[in-house]
Amino acid sequence: MRNFVVTLLISFIFLFNSNSAIAFDFAPEVGDIAPNFQLEGFNKYIKSKKIWELNDFQGKWLVIYFYPKDFTAGCTLEAKGFSELKKDFSKYNAEIVGISADNNDSHESFCSEKSINYTLLSDPEGIISDKYGSWIPPFSDRNTFLISPEGEISYRWISVLPINHAKEVLNVLKKKI
Repeated sequence: MRNFVVTLLISFIFLFNSNSAIAFDFAPEVGDIAPNFQLEGFNKYIKSKKIWELNDFQGKWLVIYFYPKDFTAGCTLEAKGFSELKKDFSKYNAEIVGISADNNDSHESFCSEKSINYTLLSDPEGIISDKYGSWIPPFSDRNTFLISPEGEISYRWISVLPINHAKEVLNVLKKKI
């Protein structure tokens, strides 16, 4: 009888904990005001700018995507996908920003070697990543947010698969306009 009670108790705890973990989400919801940020960053076309803020993109659509690490296979695939579609995003008055815990030197190398043509921001402590529900220390989780020109979360993708993700984001942007 004692083993039955212990097994039942362990099963209940496991069931209770797994359900609450699945249902708990720290990311901002659609309709929320996008959390502000002020981060160091790199853009090979605007080398004089060192600090980037959400307000720098006011009046434009903004795609913010969080990713774990420069030069890794999935992150490179995702970054190159956005680079290849940068002109298409621009047609819809949209900017792209990638955020990871990597430093600016890593971002500069990554942009140069992989032909990344948009801004990458450094969030080494994960403070901004955490505000967007995208921080799993010591890396940013792969989440993406589409922010309206008014600064609201218009759409979000949680736990993204990098293949074809940029196309998926562009398709949603087209529907929003």
